[in-house]
Amino acid sequence: MKVLAINGSPRKNGNTEFLINTVFEELHKEGIETDLVQLGGNSVRGCLACGRCFENKNGRCVIETDMINKVIEKMFAADGIIIASPTYFANVTSEIKALIDRAGYVGIANDRAFRRKVGAAVVAVRRAGSTDAFDAINKFFFIQEMIVPGSTYWNLGIGRAEGSVSADEEGINTMHVLGRNMAWLMKKINS
Repeated sequence: MKVLAINGSPRKNGNTEFLINTVFEELHKEGIETDLVQLGGNSVRGCLACGRCFENKNGRCVIETDMINKVIEKMFAADGIIIASPTYFANVTSEIKALIDRAGYVGIANDRAFRRKVGAAVVAVRRAGSTDAFDAINKFFFIQEMIVPGSTYWNLGIGRAEGSVSADEEGINTMHVLGRNMAWLMKKINS
């Protein structure tokens, strides 16, 4: 089994990636392979609303000038998907929003390709707005007919400076429980 995590933060090794790696710790303990894609900080286009993904049904967006199709391909191959974002003005980063819109249409257009995969949102936040970002990612999972495990709280970690999220004990515990629940759910689905 394999979990793909998509980091929407432009900061490599920042708080968002720290939270992803905390979830990964638990997945690794259960023998689940992981892959991290750095989407944040890359130039990606939003959806053009052209509808060509529904005409072509080839598992790809017609926009070929950025990395989104490579990410979609990895999403198709994964059993579980983590979409992670810092909170930008009470929502996800523009890169994650572009992924949600484009991968969302491609997935639906291709026989609901993400159906019954396990999805988990991970959100880093300085102060407030994280539940809106968490909600945006989960709405993507739900409309794709994905299965979402819970944790002891919403999947967020609080911290401003790079690495400061590590001091958020409740947030770190939430990520550990999320990783364990994600692993358990994936094993149940695949048994």
